[in-house]
Amino acid sequence: MAAADTNTPAISSHEARVNTQRVRRNWLLSLPAICLLLIGASGPLLIVLIYSFLEPGDYGGVTWKPTLDAWFKIFFRVDIFDETVHLADAHLSIFWRSVKLSLLTTLITFAFGFPTAYFIATRSKRQRAAWLFLITIPFWTNLLIRTFAIMEVIRNEGIVNTLAIKFGFIDTPIQMLYTEGAVLLGMAYVYLPLMVLPLYASIERFDFRLLEAGYDLYANRWQVFRRIVLPLVSPGIVAGSILVFVPSLGAYVTPRVLGGGRKMMIGNFIELQFGQGQNWPLGAALSMLLLIVVAVALLFYVRAISGERSHG
Repeated sequence: MAAADTNTPAISSHEARVNTQRVRRNWLLSLPAICLLLIGASGPLLIVLIYSFLEPGDYGGVTWKPTLDAWFKIFFRVDIFDETVHLADAHLSIFWRSVKLSLLTTLITFAFGFPTAYFIATRSKRQRAAWLFLITIPFWTNLLIRTFAIMEVIRNEGIVNTLAIKFGFIDTPIQMLYTEGAVLLGMAYVYLPLMVLPLYASIERFDFRLLEAGYDLYANRWQVFRRIVLPLVSPGIVAGSILVFVPSLGAYVTPRVLGGGRKMMIGNFIELQFGQGQNWPLGAALSMLLLIVVAVALLFYVRAISGERSHG
């Protein structure tokens, strides 16, 4: 017994050395990928961050003079006559429109995506493959083409207005294009599969015998849905919401085509600053602000997932 106790520290020391060598070897093997990420991802972000603290050049570019004007101009503006400071209403309205439409897109895709994912998950295995194939078909088409397809549906001479006039529901075309509703419809159509697939992955693993147990305990359908289904598929809900909200917040093509420049979102506003506005520091500051919002959303996702795991 004493000999076994004497050998225990030696064994523990050997295991520690082996673990240290394994960790060191894993770091060395992943070093090329880490360097690639630092150069290809972190490097450009660092440049954008530095640009956000510089002065704009006369004809684009930057002047290497440190300043916080770009960050200040995101939220405030200075009157050119009396130099009083006011809130930058135009900037804040664009930012609020981006957040609002992104949240509404997430809610709409969830409202349509959850029943769709539930329907697919309750089919036979052969039928599931066919339905999933139909869900993934839009990914085969370019985003711009899908956006133009929506535009052809809702424009004044499009399918909706033409049929409505033909059947006598309206006399003149309804202006649906170049509105917030058009942008919302386009983003919901584009990002709906990103909500359906995570929800399907969660619902497919759901044990439907729990529904029978809930009904046996005299729970109604709403109670079963709220107390059993939602908690168990919540990781899929959170994952789908993040996958929809993040690209919706930085969307550029859909608001540009369906909004026509009238309903600008933060992605279009950033492009405007780097293009016609020739204010690179303001565009860089807006880009970093968008990155911060996305990071907060991802942090919420990580905390939600970790909370689900800690509670089993």
